[in-house]
Amino acid sequence: MTATIALVDDDKNILTSVSIALQAEGFVTRIYSDPDGALKALLDNPADLAVFDIKMPQMDGLELLRRLREKSQMPVIFLTSKVDELDEALGLAMGADDYIAKPFSQRLLIARIRAILRRAEASRTPAAADEPVIDPIVRGRLEMDPARHRVKWDGKDVTLTVTEFLILETLAARPGVVKNRNQLMDAAYQDDVYVDDRTIDSHIKRLRRKFREVDSDFNAIDTLYGAGYRFSEE
Repeated sequence: MTATIALVDDDKNILTSVSIALQAEGFVTRIYSDPDGALKALLDNPADLAVFDIKMPQMDGLELLRRLREKSQMPVIFLTSKVDELDEALGLAMGADDYIAKPFSQRLLIARIRAILRRAEASRTPAAADEPVIDPIVRGRLEMDPARHRVKWDGKDVTLTVTEFLILETLAARPGVVKNRNQLMDAAYQDDVYVDDRTIDSHIKRLRRKFREVDSDFNAIDTLYGAGYRFSEE
């Protein structure tokens, strides 16, 4: 099935050029220069993935994401300027799946879109009869069901994006074993899609925040400075 990509940006030149590039790759595109109209349209008729600019008048991309996340876990990629490091980190903390700094390569954007769509599809698609059954992961109070993309802590649901789920799955698969940032990048970003260290760190911070929303004492993800991260099974 052809994936539909929603583009939200007040710069009509970017909307046009990115839309043409995506259509050339076989995607269906929907473009919006008005964030309010985009929000209503995406809630009424969700796309497979959305690309938001952060700096927009009336409603910026962060507010648009906040409102979208109240009702939808649609994958979202942010477009940011190189000086918007705070906005990038905040966007990831609010639930964006990735970000790309302007000026950006359309080839890189397309690669990241494909990677996120593949991960999202893998998390939704039931295994075929001849495929091996993926056993749930149980580590102390953590329960992960990769086949259904479900996570529980102390029996309480924790909603994770595809990227967050893959990072946590990599850590929880071998409790106590330190995973460096490159290993976590390989798990969450396939096909040589480049991300920097700060992206992985932001995902880890967001993971901790989400678990602390259901357990304020959550401390199962350790940071070993200069080495990486590990999951500590209680």
